[in-house]
Amino acid sequence: MKTKFRLPAEWEYHEATWIGWPANKQDWPGKFQPIQWVYGEIVRYISRAEKVRIIVQSKEHQKKAEIVLNAVDADFSNIEFFKLSTDRSWLRDAAPQFVKNKKNETVLVKFGFNAWAKYGNYKLDDKIPAMISDKLGLKLVKALYKNRNVVLEGGSIDYNGFGTIITTEECLMDSVTQVRNPGFTKKDYEKVFEEYLGVTNVIWLNKGIAGDDTHGHVDDITRFVNKNTVVTVIETHPNDSNYIPLMENKEILESAKLEDGSGLEIVELPMPLPVFFKGERLPASYANFYISNYAVLVPTFNDPNDKTALGILSELFHDRPVIGIHAVDLIWGLGTLHCLTHEQVF
Repeated sequence: MKTKFRLPAEWEYHEATWIGWPANKQDWPGKFQPIQWVYGEIVRYISRAEKVRIIVQSKEHQKKAEIVLNAVDADFSNIEFFKLSTDRSWLRDAAPQFVKNKKNETVLVKFGFNAWAKYGNYKLDDKIPAMISDKLGLKLVKALYKNRNVVLEGGSIDYNGFGTIITTEECLMDSVTQVRNPGFTKKDYEKVFEEYLGVTNVIWLNKGIAGDDTHGHVDDITRFVNKNTVVTVIETHPNDSNYIPLMENKEILESAKLEDGSGLEIVELPMPLPVFFKGERLPASYANFYISNYAVLVPTFNDPNDKTALGILSELFHDRPVIGIHAVDLIWGLGTLHCLTHEQVF
């Protein structure tokens, strides 16, 4: 690959996982107290085999996190705290992309963050990449194209580490609802991906799942599990609003090619039954799993398909266990495990 940078795959060995300890009670209306214990469970598992770098708002906020992490027996030798005031705690989207240069050094790529082109409070979150760069002493590169800052969230792309990215037209090509980069074409995005992420091949799916307030993030629908294999969620109930869009995405994957011209291995992953809050459908999906050094952490929803999804993923990951994390409370915040984590590879 003759590019400046390479975006490593999530299953490659991590130096650390970044998270933001929950602070915005509005993200989980009526569920904020139990959410901290879900985070504690996540950190407990991840800290068994890599550092967990946690962003907190203040010393008092850190103390509250430490109480939870002590109670769940997290490994404090693998936990580091970083103080920064933030708007939310969705690190998948607000953190930088950790790429490798030709010398195999880690470089941070900062894409613009504007809260999914939907919410007004994002300026604090947009400072996260600079803080990480400063604290770790890593070079920070701003993603620019035609003298414009490029807006891109980590949840809008999935990657195999060899030059292929999967994304959706609903998210990146929308020109009406949640517009990230006005006037951008697919070729514009592909040039950005090649310049800053070392990507030479882009697979464009159509739409994301119902209830997704990001307007089409791919990490709720289709994920790489190795270089040439993806899992993609399928809805089996024809009357469900996800049925046709997810079938269309699978058809696109069946004809898609990887960076070397070969086809994809495709494994179907079920969807849980719809989850609602105050009449609003939430984006519950088993595809929002996170691959840590110790285990693959998978959101579960007290659903009959929980066991099926865990079984499918267990057949695909042979080097680490697949563990379910109760996410019924988490999904009230419109995201789960992948949304709140961000890997930093060695």
